[in-house]
Amino acid sequence: MLGAVARPAATPMDAYRAGDDFVIHFDLPGIDPESIDLDVERNVLTVRAERRSPAPSESEMIVAERPTGSFSRQLFLGESLDTERIEASYDAGVLTVRIPVAEQAKPRKIQITGGGGAPKEISS
Repeated sequence: MLGAVARPAATPMDAYRAGDDFVIHFDLPGIDPESIDLDVERNVLTVRAERRSPAPSESEMIVAERPTGSFSRQLFLGESLDTERIEASYDAGVLTVRIPVAEQAKPRKIQITGGGGAPKEISS
């Protein structure tokens, strides 16, 4: 035997805010898009996926360094995100999830009146 069997690893990700969206990229190379499951419950986003071995079951594995099996990752989402409008796409081994910032969490101008002068706008 030339190598050891690899264990499923953590799913690497990047997350950032771009304008009015919170964007997350998950690295899922070699994953069949049909095996990806994405759900949100009580502001917890869960990503599940499975990578199967490409070797036929009757073959003798010589080296197995690429992780296989089930993977999952959970993220706790803030209250300021609109979990009803989540969008997801999968391209070139990367799952991209876009979550809009909720309208009530976006900055807005508040008009202040009084003092006998013209109304002023203050950003919140």
